[in-house]
Amino acid sequence: MSILVRKYLETDILNWEAFVQTANNGTLFHERKFLGYHPSGRFVDHSLILEKNGKIKALFPAVETKAQGINALISHQGSSYGGLVIERDLSFRDSYDYVEALLNHVRKAGFQRIQMTLPPAIYQSRKSNYIDFALIKHGFRYKKRDISSMLTIEESPDKNLKLFRSTHRTAVRKAIKLGVSIRECEEWSDFYKILQKNLKIRHNVIPTHSQEELQKLRALYHERIRLFGAFYNEKLIAGVVNFSVNNDVVLAFYISHNEAFQNLRAVNLLFFEIIKWCHQQAFKYLDFGIFTVNMEPNFGLARFKENFGASGVFRDTFELNF
Repeated sequence: MSILVRKYLETDILNWEAFVQTANNGTLFHERKFLGYHPSGRFVDHSLILEKNGKIKALFPAVETKAQGINALISHQGSSYGGLVIERDLSFRDSYDYVEALLNHVRKAGFQRIQMTLPPAIYQSRKSNYIDFALIKHGFRYKKRDISSMLTIEESPDKNLKLFRSTHRTAVRKAIKLGVSIRECEEWSDFYKILQKNLKIRHNVIPTHSQEELQKLRALYHERIRLFGAFYNEKLIAGVVNFSVNNDVVLAFYISHNEAFQNLRAVNLLFFEIIKWCHQQAFKYLDFGIFTVNMEPNFGLARFKENFGASGVFRDTFELNF
């Protein structure tokens, strides 16, 4: 049966969203609701739907770009992850055929390059490298292989705590003793000020989202985007913005603290409480995000995340030039 590849239309939105919810690797970042929060005109959307026998079999959230005279189709720039969103029972044969059909469409559409960033393996309900193999077999090459730090949610929070480095376990106890408290909160403005200052000092960059964009996302995903704060004398001194990306994974999207209160070790207690929350909500993994940028390692950031018992998984970007 031939595979039809066609551009996404606004009338497809309900079917698109329904497919993402049941897909093997669907995430919040693949949903039209998330992709659509960006201002009109920021991206030239060229998302694709792959159908077989009249049924959706795969999705490719993507945008058109042009740089140095090259027309490219790439994973949607408004999200952390892209790639092919695929069904849970994907067969080896189908994975091969889907990539082939996708490339035929891209060539006919006049693109000279295709690029996609796949979600790490922990985002899959059923672990599979079928798509990776099919991409390589069709000529794709790794543009980059960044490392994302992931923490397995163990059988109990205490078991996770035992995997902390001894210094971090001590820090958790110290934060409690000194009176730091943790709670989910709505102090978005206070947190954003801490975030801005922290990123400026440490990396000389600005947050990915403006405060308005972040609070717009919070309104769109009230149950899936949450701010956990660390308080001292009722003052917010640290926070983590978590994205519940799918049923298995929580992503710590923003992590920041007021350096004037660093001695209180609030971040250590903050993550222990978040781990406890993940355990209560039956999540399997906490994703701390990447500690490499374009494959340049940040050893200090890696060590910080490893101190909580985290390890690394690939976040791969594939590219093919025609």
